[in-house]
Amino acid sequence: MDIQTIVKQVMEELQKEGQLISGDKPENAAVHIKESSVRTIIYEKMKQSGVDLPADLQEIEKVQAITPARIGIGRTGTRMKTRNYLDFRIDHAAAQDAVFKDVSEKLLNELKLPVLHSKSETMDQYLMDLDSGRKLHDSSRQWAEENLPKNKEVQIIVSDGLSSTGVEANIRDLLPALVQGLKSKNISLGEPVFIKRSRVWIQDDLASIVNCDCVISLIGERPGLATAKSISAYLIYQPNENTVEADRTVISNIHEGGVPPVEAGAHLADLIEEILKHKASGVKLSQLK
Repeated sequence: MDIQTIVKQVMEELQKEGQLISGDKPENAAVHIKESSVRTIIYEKMKQSGVDLPADLQEIEKVQAITPARIGIGRTGTRMKTRNYLDFRIDHAAAQDAVFKDVSEKLLNELKLPVLHSKSETMDQYLMDLDSGRKLHDSSRQWAEENLPKNKEVQIIVSDGLSSTGVEANIRDLLPALVQGLKSKNISLGEPVFIKRSRVWIQDDLASIVNCDCVISLIGERPGLATAKSISAYLIYQPNENTVEADRTVISNIHEGGVPPVEAGAHLADLIEEILKHKASGVKLSQLK
């Protein structure tokens, strides 16, 4: 069930509770939903205390303002209240969409990114067989060998990972900020690529082809119920067959409610400069700084 269907059900439930969209008349609201499958429905999530007769309403509102967690939602008997349950279903549907939907061709064309593929032929294979997302498909490997610039300092990879929504929401601002930051530091840069259904370790595979010093993967982050729009950046210096996770530097929670994408791009450019200077990443870098 996709998010549009969930939202439609939510609106129908809210009608039953008398919580109609502002300005809609009761006799018209239901007709709009039943007669038009293409009508845009705006469902505004509002943080409000659901606790009946709270001892300290201001404290609940204060905590709600500083966290996306479900605080002070109250309950009806042994279950959460209807509106909070519907909010939960919408967030869950958004998380599922983030995983299973593809990054749009429009965005890829807009950014002019070459599209490569991992060995994962389907999303089911990607989710069940981790190794299939860690290596380039043979055809993509051949294309990279023949077309990508070699021996540059930095190679950028954009991956849908586990959140195409995160890529859609952030990469337009993040990628240009990162590229601009690297160019301002006179750091040589290979051609950024998009790798579909890929995992972090695919950066090791591509680095072995382009022979770069540092590779950075901007990858959709596993969605949660707080946000489905987050991406992470994984950076590594000269990966090889002996590379382990501790060799990677990670910046996570890049989204509008975390680290803003433009700010993240500038910070990542500074971080890459440090990695190239110290010729190390991950735990090794933290020990040298």
